[in-house]
Amino acid sequence: MGVKRVAVIGAGVSGLGAIKCCLEEGLEPTCFEKRSDIGGLWKYEEISTSGNPGIYKSLTCNTSKEMTAFSDYPIPDHFPNYMHNSKMMEYLRMYARHFGLMKHIQFQTKVCSIKKRPDFSSSGQWDVVVESEETQKTYIFDGIMVCSGYYTEKYFPLQDFEGISKFQGSCLHSWEYKDPGNFVGKRVVVIGLGNSGADVAGEISRVAEQVFLSTRQGAWIWNRVWDHGNPMDATLFTRYNRTVQKVCPRYLINRQLENKLNTRFNHANYGLLPQHRILDQRTVLSDDLPHRIIIGKVKIKPNVKAFTSTSAIFEDGTEENIDAVIFATGYTLSFPFLSDDSGVLDSQYSMFKYVFPPELEKPTLAFIGLIQPIGAIIPTSELQSRWVVRVFTGLKTLPSRKAMMADINRKNQTQTKDSKKSRKVSRIVTFVDYMDEIASELGVKPNLLSLLFWDTKLAKEVFCGPCTAYQYRLQGPGKWAGARAAILTQRERILKPLRTRVVKQSHLSHMFWIKSVCVVVFFFISILVIMHITSH
Repeated sequence: MGVKRVAVIGAGVSGLGAIKCCLEEGLEPTCFEKRSDIGGLWKYEEISTSGNPGIYKSLTCNTSKEMTAFSDYPIPDHFPNYMHNSKMMEYLRMYARHFGLMKHIQFQTKVCSIKKRPDFSSSGQWDVVVESEETQKTYIFDGIMVCSGYYTEKYFPLQDFEGISKFQGSCLHSWEYKDPGNFVGKRVVVIGLGNSGADVAGEISRVAEQVFLSTRQGAWIWNRVWDHGNPMDATLFTRYNRTVQKVCPRYLINRQLENKLNTRFNHANYGLLPQHRILDQRTVLSDDLPHRIIIGKVKIKPNVKAFTSTSAIFEDGTEENIDAVIFATGYTLSFPFLSDDSGVLDSQYSMFKYVFPPELEKPTLAFIGLIQPIGAIIPTSELQSRWVVRVFTGLKTLPSRKAMMADINRKNQTQTKDSKKSRKVSRIVTFVDYMDEIASELGVKPNLLSLLFWDTKLAKEVFCGPCTAYQYRLQGPGKWAGARAAILTQRERILKPLRTRVVKQSHLSHMFWIKSVCVVVFFFISILVIMHITSH
């Protein structure tokens, strides 16, 4: 195909991975970053500038470090399992230095427009106009990787709330929230029960007089610490568990997970029980929320019906005096640099595997990280980039437009059947399934049968252990010699930051050995089932 020069838009977690993948394939990446530093969303700023997403000072990663790491650069073993944003930035800087990425980034450079060149149908090239220090410059690129992220445009639905213009208190989006200092002794309404809404409500409730968390439909609440004190995602996101879920009826999986979460606290008693089943929509992760509710500092309320100058009236007829409103209402996708080229994307942002627009004559434009995985974003966006650069270089080819549209429509139908209507639901993907789907396109999906015969120890950890990104470096393009060791030592890295006080271990119980034998037996049976399904 002849793609050589690639523009990478954004130097956040997806952009850094994209630069590195370009270099692996011998391409020449130029990354345009409108800020003065890497990190994107993870770069904390005291004041969020216009057009830049903001995070609050206490923000901590919702995915554990082993599940979050890039596929060939494990996070240091002494780092905590769930990293504060400052630790995430430290890791990203280490990654950028190790692979020499910084010299490929042009900071404080805004991408103004991306347009097809007149000969695009034959060349696949793009005109890219950027602006730096009030001076515009035009480049020609053979390929474009859009890594600007999901959180670029805040969703601020003031028009949906009667009387909000009369409200005399402060009103802001969670994008602008930094710390609870401005809410000491105040009565605050937080609108929206997502991860940010739960975090902000919990944090503010430590200093506010009262916090009201308003939600239209409730939510299922997960916590970071799972059974035996292990990270939740590293415990649940395994090939073993995914195999069980595939062979069990969906309603049984829903019931099992809901019962598990209700064991921690009864969602109905806490006013959080949603109408949808747990697998039907994205859930919320919050360690703190139930504790703040049970001590009365956070009160769960229905949707706000209207505002007066000093109060909020809820749909249940109750009215509360309030001093401030925080809208934790999320974000919408926005690509202002593509607005003048309507032939690139349709109104639904339809993309093959959520990466490639199917209508282009040449597959030289790709979108990285524009999904909401039920899991970590770094491994999924990195795997997307590995696939994209192989397509750019012609080493991998995309199916026909008809086949791509059929895949897109099939996914849309599945989402409609399995999920309630939501602004975000169309881009939610199951972590293990999506990773395997992209890995199959790239040719790096682990071969369990081969591992079973040649490396049983590794096969057991790949199947029963956390489905970490290192698995996708065991074979195929981009194979990494350190992948096996990284997989076999991942549990040690999980435990290292926890064992800061040495204690004597008791002898393992007989039940542990029985469970281990059962897991191994199920492992062998699952391999046989997979072989049978594959053969048919």
